[in-house]
Amino acid sequence: MKPSKTDYRGGAALRLASKALELVVTTDVGPRVASFRSTKGKVGNLFLEFPADEQPYKGFMLRGGHRLWHAPEDLVRTYQPDDSPLTVRYLANRVALRQPVEEKTGIEKGMWIEFVAERSVRVTHTLANRGLWAVETAPWAITIMPPGGYGVVPLLPKGSHEGGDLLPNYSLVPWTYTDLSRPEWALRRDCIGIDVTKATEAQKLGLTNYPGWSAYWREGATFVKHAAVRVGATYPDLGCAWEIFTNGKMIEFETLAPIGSLVPGKTVQHVEHWTIIEGLPKPDTEAGYAKLRGAVGSWLKTL
Repeated sequence: MKPSKTDYRGGAALRLASKALELVVTTDVGPRVASFRSTKGKVGNLFLEFPADEQPYKGFMLRGGHRLWHAPEDLVRTYQPDDSPLTVRYLANRVALRQPVEEKTGIEKGMWIEFVAERSVRVTHTLANRGLWAVETAPWAITIMPPGGYGVVPLLPKGSHEGGDLLPNYSLVPWTYTDLSRPEWALRRDCIGIDVTKATEAQKLGLTNYPGWSAYWREGATFVKHAAVRVGATYPDLGCAWEIFTNGKMIEFETLAPIGSLVPGKTVQHVEHWTIIEGLPKPDTEAGYAKLRGAVGSWLKTL
């Protein structure tokens, strides 16, 4: 599991692998996880790779893969480029990546990436304030995956009005362009599904509270990521702990940490765990979702 040097699309990178899983992190730009795949499965990289001739979006190269932003979104602050070489430290089964301080924000982004088991990766995202003033912000971890699959986020277990459940315990947060009548959305009893093959325009939705995991199925391989939710904490975007975005060309799974004042000299962290589960059916039916939920439950018990 010791990191080894490699290259990614002509740039310097590091490869981390167990017997089951492999990921590639860039060191010339980022911090980014460019690739995540099973070492034995037939499906290749489960993360989207943008074309080499990609044009900047609001001055920012999306590139694909997994990245770290700081919320809430702002046209200037959020889209600060991450095009410079990183400071890299690695030991045994983990690597630490740190970018230069963003000139316009005073924020320094970093990631610790490590295998904690053969089929489990832990990604610790960090934001450090190297500026002169406090910043109201939160770590925002975004994973971009290719089209053609089916995304699922579970809902909290159902309660009972007769049993005394009189208050709500989560909210759906739509964006101004969200249309839940569109065919890509599937609002089901125990989960929300999104069929990327049916998406033709931008759609985004957030949840203020959920069981802490989400999954994306594509060609028999399922990417799962988990981030613990702090009930009662204040989150960005009207309270969102989790968000999903698709435009039919890609899908993003986004987790957020609670928002707060990050004072100069201090660092805030946000932790995700990842795995890939192979051989599950598409979770677009109740039976398929039940198998997914069972497999994810077994994996979560190992963390």
